[in-house]
Order: sequence, then C-alpha cells, then structure tokens
Amino acid sequence: MRPGPRNLITDVQGVLVGNAQDDVLKSGTTVITCDRAMTCGVNVMGGAPGTRETDLLSADKTVQHVDALVLSGGSAFGLDAASGVADGLRVQGHGYAVGDQVVPIVPSAILFDLINGGDKNWTHNPYNALGRAALDDVSTEFDLGSTGAGTGATTASLKGGLGSASIVLPGGYTVGALVAVNALGDATVDGKHFWAAPWEIDGEFGGLGPASSFPKGLPPTKLSAQNTTIAIVATDALLTQAQCTRMAAAAHDGMARALVPSHTPMDGDLVFAASTGAKPLADPIADTLYLGHAAATCLARAIARGVYHATAKEGDVLPVYGQV
Repeated sequence: MRPGPRNLITDVQGVLVGNAQDDVLKSGTTVITCDRAMTCGVNVMGGAPGTRETDLLSADKTVQHVDALVLSGGSAFGLDAASGVADGLRVQGHGYAVGDQVVPIVPSAILFDLINGGDKNWTHNPYNALGRAALDDVSTEFDLGSTGAGTGATTASLKGGLGSASIVLPGGYTVGALVAVNALGDATVDGKHFWAAPWEIDGEFGGLGPASSFPKGLPPTKLSAQNTTIAIVATDALLTQAQCTRMAAAAHDGMARALVPSHTPMDGDLVFAASTGAKPLADPIADTLYLGHAAATCLARAIARGVYHATAKEGDVLPVYGQV
C-alpha cells in the first residue's frame, strides 16, 4: 500500500479542503467539501466533545448525506464556523432540498485553544467569518502544520497542528485522513521519535523510526481543559452510513497509536468518516475490514505529520517539533 500522489485526504477524488486562520487569535477553521454529497458517520471516544449536527449522522435519521464537515478551534465559540460554511453553501445552492429552499448539512467538531497565548478578547465571534473564508479557500492542495483548525493546537510538550495522509489499497480504493492535533497527551517519545513511527512511509515525518525505549511511568500530559483531537477520514468506496460509522470507530485505533494517552476524560476526541461513493465494494466484508485498517493507519500518520510540520509563531506557549 502506498500514499496517493499528494499524501493528503484530497487524494480521494472529488474531496477539497479549505483553511482559514488568524495568527493573532492563534486559532482557525478547516472545512472539507466534495463535488457530490457525502455519506457520513461519526464516532466519539473522548470524554469532553463539542459538536454540531452529529445526531443527524445516526443510521436511523432521515438525512443520509452531508454537504461539508468542519473542524475548528475556539471551543464552543468555534461551532459558529459551521454557520459561515452553511451560509456559503446556501449561496452556492448546495444543501438538503425542502420545497424551494436548500438547507446545507454541515456537521462540525471543535477543539479547545482559548488559552494558547492568542488574543481572544474579541467583541464579535470571529468563527463565522473564518468558516466562510475556509470554504472560499477549498482546493486539492493545502498546507500542514500551523494552519486552519491546527493553528493554535498544542500537545503535552509541543505545538500540535493540522495533519493529513492518504493510502491506496490494492483493490484501488483510496483512504485519506485529516486531523487537528490538540491532544492532552504527546505525539512523541523523548522529544524526537513519534509514537506513530511504525506506520511511517518514506520518511514523511522525519524518518527517525521508533524510540529505542519507552517510558515506564506515567506519560506527560497537560491536565486541563485545553485539549481534543478531531479528525476526518474519507474514502471513495461506496459505504452506507452504518459502514461509515464503523470506519470512524476503527480509525480511532490510529489516534491511540499516535497519541499517548488518548481518549481521556479531558479530550473530546472524535472522528468523522465520509464516503464519496464513487467505487462499489467488491467484497463488503473484506473491503470494509481493510478500509478500517487503512483509516487507522492514515490517521496515525496524519497526526505525526501535523506535529512535524508545525511552525513557530510569536507568542507561542510551546516549542515546535523542529526546535527540539
């Protein structure tokens, strides 16, 4: 199995990603859209999630497709980024048709980055505008690290960031991951070696390999409410909403491989899974098994890449990977 040509979630044909951020605010927003409505599921493993419209993603609900997914900083304030995205999609004519109206379906999740050194003394919530700007920015190419929803993200010892990775399965299906890494735990062992190193491909986050030894005591953490890693995995395989939900659950294994600890009571760790439906399954049992494995592997790699590509900015409270 090899990465797609970009090693980004946009290797899934039709998928686009847009980012917007404010470096004074030290926060931002990321949106994923597609040239067709996406089937979507979600799985929440953290104890402190912040979400919008995730109830719609249950298999028994009426609406079976989404028009966009949003990851945002800003804690509860950041949920307003989805409103900006929905406003833009409505102007474009995308959404669930109700009579002569269209209602864009935009599930979203947020992370806590309110005390990361940025200026949060706004008089008007900035996230609606950031969401609209991220939608206007969508493309197949985008930066990793300190951008979009990863702008102000942190881990226990280093700045976090926005990460992405992809993989092409032997059956021809493509799987990609997109993640804003803002973990209570750490992505690295002894500063330089990534927990995700066993799944690295072609030195995509430094090529140092696994650490020679691992800590036997309690892992480093930032024991506060400054956390949550939020992610999207996507595929061109034709999946039902229930199959997407299972894929999201499997992808959480990648989060546990790449962040120690993960899924804690102070994290809101969440994974969306989206299907563009371009390629029917040849074997529904075997294919969904390997799609879940690929999603976990991609997410682990994406997490490491997000931390690896973070860049230093004025007022940072933590160093970036390149400074250790």
